[in-house]
Amino acid sequence: MDINSRQYFGTLRISVVSNQELRPIPGARVTISYTEEPAEAIFTGVTDISGETEEITLSAPDFEYSQAPSEIQPYTDYNITVEAEGYEPALVSGTEILPDRVAIQQIKLAPLTQTEEEQIVVIPVHTLFGEYPPKLPEDEIKPMAESGEIVLSRVVIPEYVIVHDGLPSDNTAPNYWVRYKDYIKNVASCEIYATWPEAALYANILAIMSFTLNRVYTEWYRGQGRDFTITSSTAYDQKFIYGRNIYENIDNLVDNVFANYLSRPGVRQPILTAYCDGDRVQCAGLSQWGSKNLAEQGYSAIEILRYYYGNDMFINTAEVISGVPSSYPGYSLSVGSSGEKVRQLQNQLNRIARNYPAIPTLTADGIYGPATAEAVKVFQKVFNLPQTGVTDYATWYEVSDIYVGVSRIAEPM
Repeated sequence: MDINSRQYFGTLRISVVSNQELRPIPGARVTISYTEEPAEAIFTGVTDISGETEEITLSAPDFEYSQAPSEIQPYTDYNITVEAEGYEPALVSGTEILPDRVAIQQIKLAPLTQTEEEQIVVIPVHTLFGEYPPKLPEDEIKPMAESGEIVLSRVVIPEYVIVHDGLPSDNTAPNYWVRYKDYIKNVASCEIYATWPEAALYANILAIMSFTLNRVYTEWYRGQGRDFTITSSTAYDQKFIYGRNIYENIDNLVDNVFANYLSRPGVRQPILTAYCDGDRVQCAGLSQWGSKNLAEQGYSAIEILRYYYGNDMFINTAEVISGVPSSYPGYSLSVGSSGEKVRQLQNQLNRIARNYPAIPTLTADGIYGPATAEAVKVFQKVFNLPQTGVTDYATWYEVSDIYVGVSRIAEPM
């Protein structure tokens, strides 16, 4: 076959949950079509006991279109419609499928109301392909007044950020409560292409996390009398799109590094890391396309960051992760492990299994045997983690996050 005639494909995994609680919806009817041809279904299926579809292979553009600025859209747009008994139907228009990558699309359904209105999420063009306002210049370190205007005394990974979906001055724009890790995954999927080398992804994700944590640490918008953490405006912050798909490799990378941020010696606050595409827009910080090129030359993530921000930039780790019942033990739990941390894990998995019955129920005996490993493996499958059966750093904190979500009486809305 002529290499120029090669067909490219991406993979899509859909999960359907209730928007009222963290509970999967089995038996939901899912239909996929091209955005340009919404009436012609190319896939129909139903969700399983965990509210998930099978992995769906879909056509995608040439891989090379996402490797350099291109006039050809490097992803294919799809429409997804979902119907389930007792819930309002939903439409997601514009799910982005990149070649050789797994896209993950979560769809939240609302219980039926008397109006029975269809929920619609429209995913606009990617920031590297469409036209968006460039970031307004801003100091990377915020002044810290002696009066103690900065409330936080140390960097804390928040459980949630509140995203204002518009300009800071737009009082009509909605606010969304978003889990911190989910926010970072969403922004990374908006700002960069998942087809890039891992070092470039990591460097960009670190810049995104540090920018976000600076807004959290300095309470930037709350200090201006606003009731949110950050906005979705590229002119003021970074792009967030409610309801958009993310990518498996970005998902896994964020799970492993979410407590990191960027620091300079003698500066307590996370650095407000400026970045831009480096093609249509130039800035004093990281070039997104440039970071991809450096990664291809063998630069590591920290080498990429120091190339743009200087040699005194380093990777730091937050001491506190908010909303977590108990911190990571410092080592992976696997078959043969025992003790209170194993017992805690087993109890949390048992509570999660009440919402996700595909996860086997365990005897909370504090012994990590084959049954616990199997329950962990099923959990990892449901929540898009590598299926090892080992409770590593990423799995421990994902179990903690989901446990808090399913056991909370009332979620923020």
